[in-house]
Amino acid sequence: MTEFTDLNISSWIIDQLKLIGVKKPTPIQQNCIPAILSGKDCIGCAKTGSGKTLAFALPILQKLSEDPYGIFALVLTPTRELAFQIGDQFAAIGKTINLKKCTIVGGMDMVVQGQELARHPHIVVATPGRLADHLESCNTFSLARIKFLVLDEADRLLGGHFDEQLSVIFKALPKNRQSLLFSATITDALDKVKQVSTKEWFIWESTDDSGVATVKELDQRYVLCPKDVRDAFLVEVIRTFRADNENGSIMIFTDTCKNCQLLSMTLNEVGFDNVALHAMIKQKERLSALSKFKSNHTKILIATDVAARGLDIPIVALVINHNIPNIPKEYIHRVGRTARAGRGGMAVSLVTPYDINLLHAIEETIGTKLTEFKVEDKEIVNIFTQISVTKREAEIKLDETDFYEKKMINKRKKLILEGKDPDEVDEILEKKKKKRRKPEKKEIKSKKDSTSKETN
Repeated sequence: MTEFTDLNISSWIIDQLKLIGVKKPTPIQQNCIPAILSGKDCIGCAKTGSGKTLAFALPILQKLSEDPYGIFALVLTPTRELAFQIGDQFAAIGKTINLKKCTIVGGMDMVVQGQELARHPHIVVATPGRLADHLESCNTFSLARIKFLVLDEADRLLGGHFDEQLSVIFKALPKNRQSLLFSATITDALDKVKQVSTKEWFIWESTDDSGVATVKELDQRYVLCPKDVRDAFLVEVIRTFRADNENGSIMIFTDTCKNCQLLSMTLNEVGFDNVALHAMIKQKERLSALSKFKSNHTKILIATDVAARGLDIPIVALVINHNIPNIPKEYIHRVGRTARAGRGGMAVSLVTPYDINLLHAIEETIGTKLTEFKVEDKEIVNIFTQISVTKREAEIKLDETDFYEKKMINKRKKLILEGKDPDEVDEILEKKKKKRRKPEKKEIKSKKDSTSKETN
């Protein structure tokens, strides 16, 4: 079996790896590390939990130790939580060489971040939006001498959502650099690699004989349920799983920030202690929620797709898809939060009659069929009314809070930057508030009517 010494990794790095429990290189590390050390641009694609972060972090740290200066490497990633996780991994390995790193993401103090960048740290880990803001608003730091550019979750970064910000960033980078692209599903990015390099690429993609895009240790199930009864089915799936696995941690994915918050409030109210993670929570609270879940202090995390990519939480025993994602590769990222690094895990997706085509598209993409997860229908009938009423009460509470305030503040800032008059902006936002409230009240009324029909 290949050892880290066979990859020409320095002894000080190997010693640090042993301290964090890493003894053998994974396939993506075995193949990509030598190519990166030799100076090649690299594309690495492997299933979740395969050690992609160390595949680029180790050669970067080794090269940095030979010629230390700041800013030496820039790592871009689509989500804030993943940025912090990557920064922590760099810090853990680079402790011996007094590594200086900083994490630049939205939701944190820009002045403090600007001061950190001005100190020229060796490694900058950033989300594209916030880094682009710094590049456009201050000149206290430069990316003109970076040796490495890393795009982690490259397919998402190059998928079109970040084009404007990446354009700003790439203009600040030197042409003579190594570009490293890593993801679990990287095929979408292959036709866009010319945007980040003109060199010849070393491309490595993990393969196995099964043709399955998810790891073999993952038990993938579905529960067929009516759309309006989905929340009751969710509770029963949790209860059924808990009967056999009392302490296993659970991640629940849903589609919007509002649904995420409502589910969190509802489940907390009916006795399932949980934390929520979505884009409309303050960054410190997001990190706190993730910390509680990672430390196993809270055993249920309810999240939008901000938690679907890259996060390494080894203890997750079950992933539940409260909704079926429209894009099959997002399903792969979600369920990749469990069954990591050779461990077992289960994923259960709640499938309504409207989701059958999406389910078939997912099965075709991953190369395997999902099997049914059995729940007790009689229990669903017993808890349906309680769950529905509890969720309606949560909706009313949410409407009375400043939950949407952050979204409105960001929208106001964007419209003013586009040149609109502040008074005109306030009128636009007030109209949007009124539009939002009316449908919600109608929705609550219709739910009351449907519940009364159900109980009569």
